[in-house]
Amino acid sequence: MWINKLKIAIIEKDTDAIDKLMETTPKFENTKEIETAMYLLREAAELMYTLKDETAVTMRQLKKNIDFLKSTQPQTANKLDLRS
Repeated sequence: MWINKLKIAIIEKDTDAIDKLMETTPKFENTKEIETAMYLLREAAELMYTLKDETAVTMRQLKKNIDFLKSTQPQTANKLDLRS
């Protein structure tokens, strides 16, 4: 059951479900289930690192876009005009 839920979470790239599964302690019946869980956990870790890298790239691009938009805006003077 736990292994099937982990498989589904990896396929759906559902990080919240993976996190919830990591908080529970599964009970395995035999060594084959343990081995399967090991491989799935490696795959889940790889998925997390991939998503982390994609998020970092997206954030850098957003920062570049914001900087570009700021540079195209007219500059306003932040002076106190006492002559008016």
